[in-house]
Amino acid sequence: MKILVTGGAGFVGSACLRYLLEQGHQATAFDNLCQGHSSSVPEGRLIQGDIRNTGQLADAMRQVDAEAVMHFAAATYVGESVSSPEYHYDNNIGGTLSLLNAMRQTGIKRLLFSSTCATYGDNPKPPMDETAAQIPCSPYARTKLAVEWMIRDFAHAHGLGFTLLRYFNASGADADGKFGEDHKPENHLIPLILQVPLGQRDKLLIFGMDYPTPDGTCIRDYVHTSDLASAHLLAISATDENTREVYNIGTGNGNSVMEVLKACETVVGSSIPFEVVARRPGDPPALVADPTKIKSQLGWKPRYPDIKETVETAWRWHRSHPTGYSEPRLVNS
Repeated sequence: MKILVTGGAGFVGSACLRYLLEQGHQATAFDNLCQGHSSSVPEGRLIQGDIRNTGQLADAMRQVDAEAVMHFAAATYVGESVSSPEYHYDNNIGGTLSLLNAMRQTGIKRLLFSSTCATYGDNPKPPMDETAAQIPCSPYARTKLAVEWMIRDFAHAHGLGFTLLRYFNASGADADGKFGEDHKPENHLIPLILQVPLGQRDKLLIFGMDYPTPDGTCIRDYVHTSDLASAHLLAISATDENTREVYNIGTGNGNSVMEVLKACETVVGSSIPFEVVARRPGDPPALVADPTKIKSQLGWKPRYPDIKETVETAWRWHRSHPTGYSEPRLVNS
């Protein structure tokens, strides 16, 4: 299959791109490298451009003779979406409108959209299936939900087939340690914890220990990028121009901040200092997926259901690439 992957130089997008190539598909990344890294994309598989430029997108689709699109490109920082909502609305909603118009121009009828569990908001009853109420709590999440509805409307009007994948906390790194997570600034829990033993921060800040959870810290569902990649391939393979589908992707297992910290300590082999500070606004106590639907309908099964195994892959990457996609060097442990 020939697939254009928007945002294909990002953390999850590049993992999916590499997996598609490994599985024999002809995948090409389309990315402006605002947050992505060209080093995460195999040579000759990157077209640099902005999804808000419909002409650039349409040209890229024709260049690679795309049969389908996987759409990852988006602004993703929740805090930034609060302070600068205009950027998120322009990039996420405006960019997707541009993408959908480019697909119409080129006659592509198959779309897989990378959505998020953040559209569910502060849902009080995890684990959540696809019918859970969507009440997003941030501009970022609201743009993702708006895009879901935009895709549905285009499908109704123009015969577009789509699958929406709402996934939970993307984490981990490629098993060989060559590719992984590199955000600047970093805001994901596992890399933040591992920056402490790497000497890049003095301690981990835990935002609240008074949540209604067993140990008082927030619970999340950490799903490995390789498992996300396999789910994306299963989903796009099952998508045709008549498809109107949505799946949650998560392990179904929730881990608290303290549990993730303990897993990191086990993997690293030393204690990791932390400090408890005030809660962050908008952090729900628990977000855990019910992945029953994608397991039963597409036969998906996570290879990394255990948080320790996920942390092991992340540590392999961060230890050998402490500055991310700049020059790697091994850090002693």
